[in-house]
Amino acid sequence: MTDLENWLNLRVEDPLEPDLPICDPHHHLWNRPNNRYLIDDLLRDINSGHNIVNTVFVECGAMYRDEGADALMPVGETEFVQSIADQCESRQQISTSIAAGIVSHANLALGDNVVPVLEAHIAASGNRFRGIRHISAWHVNDEIGASRNKPAQGLLMDPNFRKGFAYLQQYGLSFDAWLYHTQLREMVDLARAFPEIQIILDHIGGPLGIGPYKGKRKEVFTEWQQSIEALATCPNVAAKLGGVGMPSNGFNWHERDTPPSSMELAESMAPYFKFCIDKFGVERCMFESNFPVDKVSFSYSVMWNAFKYLSKDFSPDERASLFYNTAAKVYRLTKDH
Repeated sequence: MTDLENWLNLRVEDPLEPDLPICDPHHHLWNRPNNRYLIDDLLRDINSGHNIVNTVFVECGAMYRDEGADALMPVGETEFVQSIADQCESRQQISTSIAAGIVSHANLALGDNVVPVLEAHIAASGNRFRGIRHISAWHVNDEIGASRNKPAQGLLMDPNFRKGFAYLQQYGLSFDAWLYHTQLREMVDLARAFPEIQIILDHIGGPLGIGPYKGKRKEVFTEWQQSIEALATCPNVAAKLGGVGMPSNGFNWHERDTPPSSMELAESMAPYFKFCIDKFGVERCMFESNFPVDKVSFSYSVMWNAFKYLSKDFSPDERASLFYNTAAKVYRLTKDH
């Protein structure tokens, strides 16, 4: 057992409302040095007591092709996840539809040349391929820096990126957006320029709590609110409620002697999540795990308990949207796929 698992086991809770149907619309699978999260790891988390009906895999730069054209290398990730989904489907003891939807990466800045990449992803994934994520998270401060794929500053405004982005409509694909709160106005501009393309805002738009934003949660929250309010006026945008376990948010749960309880998590998440729900509506909001990234701060089971605590005063129909229906609608899933 790893040090992380030993630490997470210091906080064990019985699952609340274990029959409530859930779609987890954001998880990864990877095999990195000293950081493995493959299907058996995911299944251990999923089988911790909550009713996870199906999941959506979101790109994480894993299992790329190691030969061929550079632009087509990300298709290896789709091929890998499709094979995992097929294996899970053949294992009768697995009741969850793993990777019922697949979101992969394509370099949209290729412009017209992104078309063969999109077509290769679709061909590799059969009826599971749903969209593209091209991460744009960038910041001038070195402590925050750029995300894994080192995007250029102002990527969402780049004409070549937008030329490639436009093809998502032609192929019926959605776009997952991962960026920081300082870039949300660029996302507003993009969403208004392409009103027919479904955009999903990952991790509530990345409110920062490190670097120059450390100790400035109130100021960041105010700026974030203003940008979220503007983005919510775009009917083609939906929001994922999660991702706050990442160290970049500045809650620092990962540095504690014991993990936070679900009630403490719910209290910390509530101002952000409830503001999103108020502005977007439950029909455009969905809870997400962002595992294993958020696993540095809390366990899968405690996290879903927190979401259930947070939403306890909502109506059954509203909760059904937050836990399942919005994700199923946005990613065009059925309870089988």
